[in-house]
Amino acid sequence: MGVLAGCAGGPAPFDGDVSSYVDEGQASYYSDIYQGKRTASGERYDRSAMTAAHPVLPFGSRVAVTNLDNGREVVVRINDRGPFIRGRIIDLSYRAAERLGMIRSGVVPVRISGID
Repeated sequence: MGVLAGCAGGPAPFDGDVSSYVDEGQASYYSDIYQGKRTASGERYDRSAMTAAHPVLPFGSRVAVTNLDNGREVVVRINDRGPFIRGRIIDLSYRAAERLGMIRSGVVPVRISGID
């Protein structure tokens, strides 16, 4: 069963089972200034990839991210660490943010659900 951190300001505790991981909080997305720069996993950030930064989930994990304002959902692969701003639980690539409909607002409430 997943743990929900709610408004705690940090990520939900991770027990080692990605498929049971659930969290809610704010999502943001990467600025274009990071395009081509190395992520914490060693790969280069690609704004057109469906990737994200998360503080505790293992690199390569896949999670479903749901925009709680409009119901849109995407699946992203974790390849970086972050975000480092209280209350934010995931930083998305530009492409993922675009599909979630959050480019204009920049930050939206989301639910993260591990899928593998």
